[in-house]
Amino acid sequence: MKQLTAVAFLLITLMCSPNVYADTVVNLAVEQRPLYKRDDYLNELLLKALEAAQFPVKINKVLVHPHQQRTLLRLDANQADIYWSMTSPEREQLAIAVPVPLFKGYIGKRALLTKRSFLPRFTQLKNKRDLAQFTAIQGHDWPDTKILAQNGLSVRPLANYQAMFSLVIAGRVDYFPRSFIEVMSELEQINDERLVIVPDVYISYPTAFYFFVSHRKPALAKALLKGLQTMQASGEFDEMFNRYFAEGLASLPFKEGNTLEIALENEYFRPQKKEP
Repeated sequence: MKQLTAVAFLLITLMCSPNVYADTVVNLAVEQRPLYKRDDYLNELLLKALEAAQFPVKINKVLVHPHQQRTLLRLDANQADIYWSMTSPEREQLAIAVPVPLFKGYIGKRALLTKRSFLPRFTQLKNKRDLAQFTAIQGHDWPDTKILAQNGLSVRPLANYQAMFSLVIAGRVDYFPRSFIEVMSELEQINDERLVIVPDVYISYPTAFYFFVSHRKPALAKALLKGLQTMQASGEFDEMFNRYFAEGLASLPFKEGNTLEIALENEYFRPQKKEP
């Protein structure tokens, strides 16, 4: 009897130990498209943040269609647990936003990709009104599309991400706004000399890029917040960001003191409190 009691006590002790259970499986939604440096950064940041929060998981990557809103809908359909995206009020209803800007605000700074032969069109730009005479291309369900339209800019929505670059190269639209974080990797991957960044002018608007977690996984959201804040406090967050992006940011064709920033309003952005 004493032996059985001892065994039962051991089993209870092991079951209560945080290290006994196998790692939690977390389904990460991954878009079926070419992956860039920003994707590698986000994957590493996700793992490091959960490690910093002492929240062991096994990541199971779930391939999803590259439509952002549709992907977020999957988070509460028992098909995926976590995704990363630019925020909007609608998206913050669809999932739990972890309110740490993963790209430190650079996601709202947008270089203008254009066809090389179109560069002279942009030499006389002075303000938003001048830019409104040109047509941009954006994703049909991207928050950016609404932001540009809200500011009186002409924007053509499209569902196919890769086709957007082709339309710019073909001269079917005037420009494609791409974030400072993404643009250099995209140019490197596309590798078409007809596609260039308009020098010394960019648009900007307040926004943030967050991890989004299914409403079914509040503990995961809290762990991510804790881990990201721990990394910020230790300097690991900044170190990782600079390792991935400092070189690309420095190579953008914007001369200090000679670059026009066209600031846009964003009524769809509400900075979050620190508790998801």
